[in-house]
Amino acid sequence: MAHETVLLEESVNGLAVKDGGTYVDGTFGRGGHSKKIVASADNVLLVAFDKDQAALERGRADLAETYDGKIILLHESFAKMQDALAALDIESVDGILLDLGFSSDQLEDGRGLTFQKDEPLLMFLGTGDKSPEETAMDVVNRLDESELERILREYGEEKHAKLIAKAIVTERRLDVITTTGRLVHIIENAVGRWYKKERIHPATRTFQALRIYVNDELGELERALKAGFELLAPNGRFVVISFHSLEDRIVKQFFKSKSDEKTATIITKKPLVPTDEEIARNRRSRSAKLRIIEKK
Repeated sequence: MAHETVLLEESVNGLAVKDGGTYVDGTFGRGGHSKKIVASADNVLLVAFDKDQAALERGRADLAETYDGKIILLHESFAKMQDALAALDIESVDGILLDLGFSSDQLEDGRGLTFQKDEPLLMFLGTGDKSPEETAMDVVNRLDESELERILREYGEEKHAKLIAKAIVTERRLDVITTTGRLVHIIENAVGRWYKKERIHPATRTFQALRIYVNDELGELERALKAGFELLAPNGRFVVISFHSLEDRIVKQFFKSKSDEKTATIITKKPLVPTDEEIARNRRSRSAKLRIIEKK
């Protein structure tokens, strides 16, 4: 499946890129946002982060001569951008973009991020020394029922969390749960009847919850927002694209806190969302929300 950069024009326009500016792309992915940022003004320097080494290797080959010296690629979490930029002698930046989605490549390379294929139950987004300590396989086979229920309810907003957690614990007594296919089968048997009138697959929220927990996605986001805001120069902009309510709530509340402190101005009173045309081209964009803040 071809990857399409979500809200490309809206997000880069929201950065208000200026000549000679320094910017951060916290999630390089396929490089769509990064390329657009450096092409938006003269003499732009961009530092792009990604925890996925494979994405950076594809990026280096793709960027090659055209973007040489304009884009610096770092195998690191965006939550650690402050230390990483300090190592490059960069004390402040003029804009930061975080796209909190993940690329189609990560869905296709056998990490267990999708319930549509039978794969090892891993769900990690980072690779190498940036991969999480535990996989989703470790989580579903180790945690007790009450903790599994909490994770599914808190990170997946799964209303049938209790039933699913109970089914997982029952099934793992028979044999270790090692694949996405078996986990999906367990979920469908436990709550499939309750999802017959829903527009989503019964495993959707469980897979979201496990992925968020394994990768500490919400904690990483909170740390990145704090570090990023401190890095922003006056009039610098922070642009964030989120894909579910938990992320969006964190971003909205953080931006509001800075507005209340009178240290920033909220640019997007309501989040920007994809057009009908973009959603028709790219179904994965349908839940995207874009928020922008400008530091005073």
